[in-house]
Amino acid sequence: MPADIPHVKVTLDNGLDVIVHEDRHCPIVAVNVWYHVGSKNERPGRTGFAHLFEHLMFEGSEHHDSGYFRPLQEAGGTLNGSTSADRTNYWEVVPRGAFERALWMESDRMGHLLPALTREKLDTQREVVLNERRQSYENRPYGLASMALTAAHHAPDHPYHWPVIGWPEDVRAATLDDVRDFFATYYHPANASLAIAGDVTAGDAIRAARAHFAEIPAGPAPPPVTPPAPAAGDRSQALLLEDRVGSPRLYLGWVTPRLFGPRDAELDLAAMVLAGGKASRLHRALLQDRRLATDVTAHQHSLEISGHFSVVATAAPDRGLDAIEAVVRAEIDRLAADGPTPAELERARNLAEADHAWQRQSVGGFGGRADLLNTYNVYTGTPAYARADFDRYVEATPESVAAAVSTELGAGSRVALSVVPAGRADGALPGSTPVETR
Repeated sequence: MPADIPHVKVTLDNGLDVIVHEDRHCPIVAVNVWYHVGSKNERPGRTGFAHLFEHLMFEGSEHHDSGYFRPLQEAGGTLNGSTSADRTNYWEVVPRGAFERALWMESDRMGHLLPALTREKLDTQREVVLNERRQSYENRPYGLASMALTAAHHAPDHPYHWPVIGWPEDVRAATLDDVRDFFATYYHPANASLAIAGDVTAGDAIRAARAHFAEIPAGPAPPPVTPPAPAAGDRSQALLLEDRVGSPRLYLGWVTPRLFGPRDAELDLAAMVLAGGKASRLHRALLQDRRLATDVTAHQHSLEISGHFSVVATAAPDRGLDAIEAVVRAEIDRLAADGPTPAELERARNLAEADHAWQRQSVGGFGGRADLLNTYNVYTGTPAYARADFDRYVEATPESVAAAVSTELGAGSRVALSVVPAGRADGALPGSTPVETR
């Protein structure tokens, strides 16, 4: 069973949380910074800013007004960043001797980015983002499905309605003053968490963090995010998206509990029972027994305000999406009525434990120990949440999984999106309404 990751945490006077995990086995150090800002902190007409700053933060700051990658890669380091609906993170894994170089560069872009932010940089990264949208969504088979589902699940003023990459018209319209104001509101010590893991003592790491970050002002308290109340009654929808794809694909989705909230872990386990590998129920029913689909996945995607549960299946040649939907619905109803068998629950729990263990294999990068410490610190207020996190899975029972499925995955709250080849609208679920994507 995963235990808490040993660590020391201090909070600087400017509000920056500093978390240190010592691992002296290899002479490397991971530096990981989370800003508690994502696309949910944007608003209609001003979307895509958090993701835009993911790019701008690599373009130089006041005391290093040049590309961010070269100085760290020359020292033998690796680095990257990412943006989600709820947070933005940046990380470096460097040889022990380059540890303070990584800290200095992170502190300079936290405290001194705006003097180096020019209209030319904004315009360049704006075009990079728009090209990323074309490559990752518009020109990728089934790439627009996630945008269509997210928009369908939430009202236009809900903070999860728009995609993380933003609407293209908003990205094009963003002014230098707009993005400066966004940075000043969210990218400061009081809205950040710094995790350091690897071959450094806690005392040395905390002293170095103070030296580089303590003089940066705390910044204003970010405005709260208040989502509108969900609509009452039947919220089911059937949608149609024609795309340049070879085979019809069915996306079934539900809005579900938030990350670490009640029933979140049970829905994780339910997803594994339904489609976690070749022994899962939907793999057997759709691929082996009836040969209706060529693939199937299920996932509980947990976010800070709410989650999304999805089942996705691609139709086999000459097979219909309505037959796939009927099988999925029958298996969900059976799981809601009877719960998983003890063997299925144990297998799902083992998969969850393996996933927890895999994330802890490295000190840094996406999902390493430094990233996990920041995950727990930002979302729960304490880095010491690993054991409590996994306890949710240990404590789940067949009855609690059944109750979660029954409560959250009802037919009256699901969105069904049929993605079909262009000109093949007849392959969608009956009654589907064409959906526009922006």
